[in-house]
Amino acid sequence: MTRIEMVISDFGGVLTTPLAESFMAMQESVGISPKSFGLALRDAHAQSGEHPLHELECGRITEREFADRLSRALEPHVGHRPVIEEFGQTFFRALDPNPGMLDLIREVRRDGYRTALLTNNVREWEPKWRSMIPVDELFEEVVDSAFVGCRKPDPRIYEITLERVGLPPEACVFIDDIEVNCDGAAALGMNAVHFRETAQARADVRTLLEASGKGVRERTAERPAARQQP
Repeated sequence: MTRIEMVISDFGGVLTTPLAESFMAMQESVGISPKSFGLALRDAHAQSGEHPLHELECGRITEREFADRLSRALEPHVGHRPVIEEFGQTFFRALDPNPGMLDLIREVRRDGYRTALLTNNVREWEPKWRSMIPVDELFEEVVDSAFVGCRKPDPRIYEITLERVGLPPEACVFIDDIEVNCDGAAALGMNAVHFRETAQARADVRTLLEASGKGVRERTAERPAARQQP
């Protein structure tokens, strides 16, 4: 087993409380149901051939453009065109840091591992999420979908991350709360941990790190001793 050198974490839903709670808060603020929200995104995707949330997270449309597209797509489902304002503000009011996972990042750094952040996010939201956690203290590298023009699980965003940190995929652990994002990382050879809850994710990461360190020690012990020069 290649020695693991870096832990790469998602932001929302791993280092924070679940994103579903924030989406629910946004839906409640506008007065729409989760079903209507999902149908509107589906319809907007079908009409333009582009998923509006994906376009937002890739930085190809603004938050205002996303809100306008969503509002128009909602009209057939709710009987009026909802006014969607301060989408990001509402979203982040319902989001809190996850202390257990933030502690894990601090712990692995103290243990000598490198750390990076890989997030699907929104350009206009960068000041909001960066103010929630000490990003620069915890991570040597940040890859944000809205600034690199691609999003998980597109293989390219994992490749960008690996290029920036200068490591092969097998030397990295990747943590994400969305299984398809973990599958995308694993397909490239990264050690993926699907976050379902904090204790489970912490244990899974520690198991990988310990197995990696043990494997290196075992291989070192198996090497024949160097011959002493006469």
